[in-house]
Amino acid sequence: MLAILFFVSALLFFIDFAGKIPQGVHALLHLQIVPAILSGAVGIMAFQFILVLVFGRLYCSAICPAGILQDAINRLFCIGKKKSKGVRRFSFRKPQNLLRYLLLGATAATALAGFTTLLVWLDPYSNFGRIAANLFRPVTMWGNNVLADLLTRMDNYALYHVTVHTVTTAGLLAGLLALLLFVGLTIFRGRLFCNTLCPVGALLSLISRYSFFRISFDEQLCNRCGNCERTCKAEAINSKQMTVDTSRCVDCFNCTSSCTKSSLKYRFRPPFASGKPSAEKPSSGKPAEAPAAGKLSSEAPAASPSNGRRRFFATGATVAATLPVLSTVAQYADLPEGEKPTEADNIDYERLPPVTPPGSAGLERFKDQCTGCHLCVVRCPTQVLRPAGLQFGFDYLLRPYCKFESSYCNYECTVCGEVCPVHAIRGLSKEEKRTTQVGVATFNISRCIVHTEGTDCGACSEHCPTQAVHMIPYEGTLTIPQVESELCIGCGGCESICPVRPYRAIVVVANREHAYVAPPEEEEVKEIEIDGFGF
Repeated sequence: MLAILFFVSALLFFIDFAGKIPQGVHALLHLQIVPAILSGAVGIMAFQFILVLVFGRLYCSAICPAGILQDAINRLFCIGKKKSKGVRRFSFRKPQNLLRYLLLGATAATALAGFTTLLVWLDPYSNFGRIAANLFRPVTMWGNNVLADLLTRMDNYALYHVTVHTVTTAGLLAGLLALLLFVGLTIFRGRLFCNTLCPVGALLSLISRYSFFRISFDEQLCNRCGNCERTCKAEAINSKQMTVDTSRCVDCFNCTSSCTKSSLKYRFRPPFASGKPSAEKPSSGKPAEAPAAGKLSSEAPAASPSNGRRRFFATGATVAATLPVLSTVAQYADLPEGEKPTEADNIDYERLPPVTPPGSAGLERFKDQCTGCHLCVVRCPTQVLRPAGLQFGFDYLLRPYCKFESSYCNYECTVCGEVCPVHAIRGLSKEEKRTTQVGVATFNISRCIVHTEGTDCGACSEHCPTQAVHMIPYEGTLTIPQVESELCIGCGGCESICPVRPYRAIVVVANREHAYVAPPEEEEVKEIEIDGFGF
């Protein structure tokens, strides 16, 4: 029930294109471990680590949406399987400790050095977000359109057509790659992603091996039928040795429900009871000796520090030492052909940074904090945020930016800062939002139709909420735009409405560090007493 609560809430919040889900649901997503670490939520981190220490890796089976998605894939794959053969035919395998702890160390070291690309690709919550935002949401919107057509034929107009604006090629490929990875690993190796590739799973494994509540064998009752081992999708149960690797166990309880003798139970078994933390024993192929009467077997003895662990720490130190070199590799790529400027421009467009969302404070901070979960993308009311491809460099891949091609950033909207679980986008008040300058509009007279066609326009001025863009006399009765940079907040209202194609006459040039402007002066409201009828 906990898994259903967290998974369904998170999934609906991502695919909700009609704005029906309450905004407060995003609080559940703040419980994810990577967002809590990046946002400095000490209370949430302490709660999660204590939860793991007491109950084991319940986070992986009941809170993490990526883990629950893998369980759902496993259930779907089990449809039609005969119960006599078990739900799935998994088998115990030795943990890939060198690989999982090496990935954990590399992810942590690179993130601390400000190069979060590895974390973006391995964070389970962010991968789920990209799957939900770029695959499940468009499919839901397509289903809505099909149903709307059917209802329209019956003169029922309860539903209406919606258009997908927020999915980019990079976002679609990233979501598809993550889903295929989950499906492939789940079908062939169960929770291999969680116990080998996932840095969150590796971090929790360091704590869960000392958990107070754990699954353990009663050797007097066990007949070594192997049902528990075949149903353990974490591949953590050795039925021959009657051991459970609690560092990999995700507390799904498939093993306890498949045990016909009730010899496998989830119980209070703190590691200090026997003075030995739980770990797996190497399989010798021989059955374990029966314990004394009335005595339960303890888990496997603690393993001594392995050479793999030593290599892990040595490799982690090497990676950390080479990070300054790696961080200089990513450079801004050229803009796509359709966005290259004409010779009349005096701006180096090929080196322009992306316009980051209001509240992100600046480009470098946003790259360090954002994990590309795309929650802000799907919750943006004006759909101005889009996942980036490689046009801004590899180190900005999949992170959202403001694309003013057909939309703009609402003058008083603060939704992206409210829902961001990692606080890469800080929550702004409406007053702060109205004065935060993410960029400055830049006018190119050689493209403006007032100059090229000798006709009136003024659309950019009409859509500027701060009147930073206003019209001044040009030729005869014509007026032409002029930008007051000290008033502009870079909302993109002018760029989105500019009728010039394919190149806009006015574009927003991003600030690498966000600035603040004085609020526009409000007109004095005169109180008028109305006599009589009021007309």
